[in-house]
Amino acid sequence: MTSAGDDPHHEGPPLVHTFSISCRQRFGAAVGKIPLDVGVVCPNRRHGGCIYCRPAAFTATSLAAGGDVAAQLRRGREQLRGRFSSYFAYLQQETCTALDASRLLPLLDSLLQADACRGLILSTRPDFLPEALLADLHSLVQGHGKECLVELGLQSVHQRSLKLLNRNHDYAAFTDAVGRIREFPALRAGAHLLLGIPGESAEEMRVSVASVCALGIDDLKIHHLQVLRDTTLAQWWRQGRVATFTCEGYLELLLTLLPLIPARVVIHRLWAEAHPADLLAPRWHLHAAALSGELRRRLALAGLRQGCALPEAAICGGTVEAAWQGPRSMLP
Repeated sequence: MTSAGDDPHHEGPPLVHTFSISCRQRFGAAVGKIPLDVGVVCPNRRHGGCIYCRPAAFTATSLAAGGDVAAQLRRGREQLRGRFSSYFAYLQQETCTALDASRLLPLLDSLLQADACRGLILSTRPDFLPEALLADLHSLVQGHGKECLVELGLQSVHQRSLKLLNRNHDYAAFTDAVGRIREFPALRAGAHLLLGIPGESAEEMRVSVASVCALGIDDLKIHHLQVLRDTTLAQWWRQGRVATFTCEGYLELLLTLLPLIPARVVIHRLWAEAHPADLLAPRWHLHAAALSGELRRRLALAGLRQGCALPEAAICGGTVEAAWQGPRSMLP
């Protein structure tokens, strides 16, 4: 996501603490991400899969040609040439920790051996994170002197929504996973939330954001609901059962959410970018850079920035009650 920190005319702290800004602060330069596919299928597909999920809609171009991880990495590094001198190996596809540890850990070790690799980003489910794997992963990452973000797909803290999405895990699985990740200093805990789930109010979305931030997560990725072809959600949308955000409505929602996110939390994404051929709705006809620019403009105009609504206690790791300004009855 293009950020306020990328605007040469912006003065002071960034309006949004993006991944790009975080990397420049920690490493002295922007760092790329190279998506990788270890070839394992998400275990939730055995139970029907999530109603919105179509992995092909978000598959990076560097993965289109297939091949083993080494070949994917070579293509990814070539695509980054001239823009980034270092990268994070991003195991983004499906649920990478569903791969047997005897195969996953040696693969991660080989990725970390590259000097240009700053670390790992592992995208997974909170219910597929064995304790033994976390301990071995921490030892591996720490041994290389690098870092690893464990990005947990949650989507919502509300059980009604998790059931509707057919996630087949509960919020307790997420809180347990975050707690276990935070026991290891070389590991970072991240959350992935989905905004616009059918039946959720704006207040419930704000509860989700405030709740995961109160757990002390380090990183956050937010997507707006997108209807993709060949999904259960697409069937519901054609039946008139699903509404999606207008661009205007979504930007206005973000203005209420960003102040609830502690300034230390690194934001990797604030909207989804599915392949146009797979996307049914919403179609905003705006590039990500234009969306970022408009969000920056609105934040600056309103005098808002990430974390500005939080008391110091919440910024430093407070409670949901301290961060959430809505009705207490909506707290999970």
